[in-house]
Amino acid sequence: MSLQKFGIVGMEVMGRNIALNIEEKGFPIAVYNRTTSKAEEFVAENPGKNIKMGRTPAEFVALLEKPRRILLMVKAGYATDATIQSLKPHLEPGDILIDGGNALYSDTERRENELRPTGIKFFGMGVSGGEEGARHGPSLMPGGDREAYEYLKPILEKIAAKAPSDGVPCVTYCGERSAGHFVKMVHNGIEYGDMQLIAEAYDLLKNVAGLTNDQLQDVFEEWNRSELQSFLIDITAKVINFKDPQGSGPLVEQIRDVVGMKGTGTWTIKAGLDLLVPLPTMAAAVDMRQISMLKDQRVQASQVLGGPTPSKFSGDIQAFIQDIKDALYCSKICSYAQGMALLAAANRPKEQGGFEYKMNLPDLPMIWRAGCIIRAVFLEEITKAFKQNPDLPNLLLDTKFKSMIDARQNAWRRVVKVGIDNGIGLTAFSASLAYYDSYRRERLPGNLIQAQRDYFGAHTYERLNAPGKFIHTEWSVGQTTDTP
Repeated sequence: MSLQKFGIVGMEVMGRNIALNIEEKGFPIAVYNRTTSKAEEFVAENPGKNIKMGRTPAEFVALLEKPRRILLMVKAGYATDATIQSLKPHLEPGDILIDGGNALYSDTERRENELRPTGIKFFGMGVSGGEEGARHGPSLMPGGDREAYEYLKPILEKIAAKAPSDGVPCVTYCGERSAGHFVKMVHNGIEYGDMQLIAEAYDLLKNVAGLTNDQLQDVFEEWNRSELQSFLIDITAKVINFKDPQGSGPLVEQIRDVVGMKGTGTWTIKAGLDLLVPLPTMAAAVDMRQISMLKDQRVQASQVLGGPTPSKFSGDIQAFIQDIKDALYCSKICSYAQGMALLAAANRPKEQGGFEYKMNLPDLPMIWRAGCIIRAVFLEEITKAFKQNPDLPNLLLDTKFKSMIDARQNAWRRVVKVGIDNGIGLTAFSASLAYYDSYRRERLPGNLIQAQRDYFGAHTYERLNAPGKFIHTEWSVGQTTDTP
């Protein structure tokens, strides 16, 4: 009996689509699902394709050539652990298990540690692009054993999306252990920021500029032909004026303003706190999703809390639209700068507080150029920036991005002021601008905070003329002492 090249566990939509992608690229597949009927349906729906099905974990594993390559497309958390345990007795040293779910990176770290003594290679692989990406070409972010990656590489490069500028597959070795899922988590954090920024631009365009949805569609379509070209701008242009099947107006205006989330944005913020990396744009996006969930409270508050209300813009509308576009662009740069800074922090050696993933940072924005949710034309520029200077401490310091912000920052500031004057909480725009302004200042008011900390808790401080030397002052009596 001929053996299959690749195995997939989990026959929900993502698992089915990536299975078809792999088979279509010339790799015979085996599939397994805990509920056997779903695997049976998948096989029945795809006659003539090189697909075999296992009804049990043992039967499934026996269908695969060695060393076995198995992709898990099951729910994160308990389901992933249970699936691993069901397969583990039937696997051998050298076999490769790949978790393609949206797993928390620390869970991936734990699973890799648990499987390492068995000789089973465990990979955490971020998969971005949704159902369409899985079927026709996702962005793939694998992390784990480097030697095992070379065995996976021919398949992953075939099924990944291809960057439109050079045809390079949107997959690379992301680093050791849980690096792949960490990279995917950061991708999702940037995605949260991008979506909130676009929503704030929409708020201004609709409620201050007074644009109709027909006009909004024209604006987003024009933006998608510019330096803002991206997947999220593209789909915004598609949904903004989509007609409501139950009425005559745009469907988007009938959607309740309560935003869901699955946790990956929150994970990103927590990682930033752990690694001491500020992520204000992403944090603002998470905060606004949480505020959106307070719908009943907001309805009540709208009737009792005072403040300005949006008023029709009386100036040059086209100039205002351009200002919003520029503010969106500057804020997006800050969001990506924060994401890359978080990846760099995670890449630090363990003795410096990092995870020592051994990532090649310039490769990471390259794999986001196609197939994923945050794909955008300016990822080409981010790739160039980190290729020219792999040790770039912050994207804002790159000459090209510095010039981009220099040309647009006055518009950015005007837009934030318009939000304040009209009582519109531009949380992500404002947080991005505050991040930029704080990062570019040589001296922040943290000196006062250090004095306060030393006063109430003897936490010590450093003097300007003696950095690295920690001092405590008895503020009530004016005595100062050095600390060891």
